[in-house]
Amino acid sequence: MTNGIPQLSVRNLKQRIDAGEKLFIVDVREPFEYQIANIGGRLIPQNDVPSRLDEFPRDREIIVHCRSGVRSQRIAEFLSQNGYPTVVNLAGGILAWADEIDTKMQKY
Repeated sequence: MTNGIPQLSVRNLKQRIDAGEKLFIVDVREPFEYQIANIGGRLIPQNDVPSRLDEFPRDREIIVHCRSGVRSQRIAEFLSQNGYPTVVNLAGGILAWADEIDTKMQKY
């Protein structure tokens, strides 16, 4: 846990995806980054999050990710501070996913 935000490993996320869990995954990177590599999360760039809060469910766990886990940690903290009860950060972001889950994924 970092600043009150649980950290989810990419391996645990992969297990949950493979188990068929209906997850709400948010990618807070920029559109050009999403085009390079993504894991299918909803793209809501970090600067757009405050104006798009209505797109985030309050009744489900929100998994936030970015390239390395720094931007997503900030957004997870922001969502938590704005009353979203279950928010987690994907530790290591898309880089960890490329290292541990999909080694063919393009890194940038």
